[in-house]
Amino acid sequence: MRVLLDTHAFLWWVEGAPNLSRKAREALAAPDNECLVSLASVWELAIKTNLGKLQLALPVGRYVTEHVAANGFRVLGIELAHVARTEKLDLHHRDPFDRLLIAQALEEKLPVVTADPVFRKYGVKKIW
Repeated sequence: MRVLLDTHAFLWWVEGAPNLSRKAREALAAPDNECLVSLASVWELAIKTNLGKLQLALPVGRYVTEHVAANGFRVLGIELAHVARTEKLDLHHRDPFDRLLIAQALEEKLPVVTADPVFRKYGVKKIW
């Protein structure tokens, strides 16, 4: 199964934070699952580190590259269809990064590993 990680799920997995649910940990650890980290999440990490809201041990590019490789994850690019899908989303959620993740999940038919309850309002399958 292919699964998309929300930004916080990626960070919590990498940092070994106890915040991840058992179900989320199982999905990320399952050897048959293909875990995807969106470029939208990388962009969010870059913005938050630049604003001083987040500190990472490495610059964002190295941090993501190293942890994606170390965990056997893949990066999901941002396609025109993903961006165009955001135009049709109701305004349940105004966070632009989450809206793009939601659009990617809908376009690619992916469940999302996230603690954010609003993803379900868009019909996205949530793993938590």
